[in-house]
Amino acid sequence: MGQFKIYLQNNPITKIPYRYLKGIKDTRIENNLLHFSGHFDNRSKGNEKLCIILAGYKIFLFDAVFSRIKEFLTEDIDVCVVSSGLYSNKLDELCKVNNWSYLSIKENNVSLVQNAAINLHLEAKFIYKLDEDIFITEDYFQRLYEAYFRAKEGDYNPGVMAPLLLINGFTSLIILDKIGARQSFNERFGKIKHAAGSNSIIENNLNVAKFLWGNGNVIPSIDELNEQFYEEPKKETPCSIRFSIGAILFERSVWERIHYFDVDRKDKYMMGKDEVKLCEYCMINSLPIMVSENIVVGHFSFGPQTEGMKEFYKKHPERFALKDK
Repeated sequence: MGQFKIYLQNNPITKIPYRYLKGIKDTRIENNLLHFSGHFDNRSKGNEKLCIILAGYKIFLFDAVFSRIKEFLTEDIDVCVVSSGLYSNKLDELCKVNNWSYLSIKENNVSLVQNAAINLHLEAKFIYKLDEDIFITEDYFQRLYEAYFRAKEGDYNPGVMAPLLLINGFTSLIILDKIGARQSFNERFGKIKHAAGSNSIIENNLNVAKFLWGNGNVIPSIDELNEQFYEEPKKETPCSIRFSIGAILFERSVWERIHYFDVDRKDKYMMGKDEVKLCEYCMINSLPIMVSENIVVGHFSFGPQTEGMKEFYKKHPERFALKDK
């Protein structure tokens, strides 16, 4: 069966149910992409929809982020919180209370932990993936699912569906245009363009992140934006640049067709390799990453902005909190 190890409640299992292993072929490649040592509490209900939440490092966001997930999660979705390179007692307890699965692996490898989570949920056909710093909004899951199938009826065959993320090299400009705030942004920070990575002011400037989260009172809250945009004509737009995959929906068949996310065990952190693989595959095979212009979620920050945004979050928790209706 290859070297495959699961720990349940910190104890190694010697007899693993066949359904957890039948997707694993005894080859060197399969073993490298799927083998892990770690901890797995399985509370799956066998749903066709699975939400994987990458978490464990931004503990200060847990209460706000997970309160939104609990509020807007639908019963037809299994949840598996996954931790790469650590085990969290807090996440373990959170999952127990909410009857979610929890998977942690010893290696700090986000591609590997996602491969493992998907492989452990063989019934899942649709995969929602969320990073731990994504603040979802009302009806997120159902609206994204509907947008995916609506896009399939249009001019493209989507490989991935995503919402408008508040801080994102592609979608931030769309949000600014939809509320008429591009000029205000340009006056403060210079001309905005669709750009990702080191070329993106959206992803590197701390003051931009604060501005998009409401500093200066130009940008409404994510919940207001989400409500406003959902009332507009439905529109799904293909992404023309590299897309940051903090909040996405894709079919299991896509993950199988790319032959899982790349795992390089010599690379200590393997950050972003899952994103590169997905973006490359979707572009080359005319299965674009598409964005619903009617759904808004909050992305907390990119790496260069995180420490400063942490202080901003402490001073302005109301900008991130879910408001009572």
